[in-house]
Amino acid sequence: MQWLTIYKKECLESARNYRWVWVPLVFILFCIMDPLTTYYLPQILESTGGLPDGATFNIPTPPAPNVFMMSISQINTLGVLVIALITMGTIAGERKSGVAELILVKPVSYSAYVTAKWAAHVSLVLLSVFVGLIASWYYVQLLFGDVSFIHVMSSVAFYVLYIIFVISISLFMNTWTKIPGLVLFLTISVILVLNLITSIFSHLLEWSPTSIVSHLPALLRSGEVGQNLWMAGLITILSIIFLLFGAIQTLKRREIV
Repeated sequence: MQWLTIYKKECLESARNYRWVWVPLVFILFCIMDPLTTYYLPQILESTGGLPDGATFNIPTPPAPNVFMMSISQINTLGVLVIALITMGTIAGERKSGVAELILVKPVSYSAYVTAKWAAHVSLVLLSVFVGLIASWYYVQLLFGDVSFIHVMSSVAFYVLYIIFVISISLFMNTWTKIPGLVLFLTISVILVLNLITSIFSHLLEWSPTSIVSHLPALLRSGEVGQNLWMAGLITILSIIFLLFGAIQTLKRREIV
């Protein structure tokens, strides 16, 4: 009951801030932007007068799976920033204002408090990512050709693991500091460092959570889940559990102090 009450409270707060409306709309915009601009780029250049008289501009049509991956790349950059922004004050803000102390002084467990807030943000973000990528798939089908819906859903299933990993990092940082802006900075910094290390040592870190995106093109084309993707997914799940456990223990230690 404690957990469900906190979860409902977070969802209600998101509804009052219209997050259930604007966050999905923002993700839809991110996801359809690249497919539309890629398809209509010649017309855009022609209408803006970007070509000299008599010049032609022939762009080879990219494969449909590659265009769908553009949408995932947008979420991986701009989308991650939005996620960090909407989660940066979920615990830090309440700790700063004293609301967290009022809640935790009651018989409310730290685990229920942390995991309920985590689940509420996961629900909002996963809904947004799902509707955004479905919108992208629709336009890719319409403009570039067939992409198997089963392959797309398999790719989305693995990709949302990485998105949950990002939310878990932000929640963990919420328990370290009471300053939401610092939570945002630390979350983005950790993600950037992880991506940089994974790209430099890609031959050694094929199972890193940030390597999931690099395995998705093969899944989209063939529908086969490679061993590296399975292992990256498993490591990501374990990392999420570790981050949640760390967040609970960190909050408990800091609030008791």
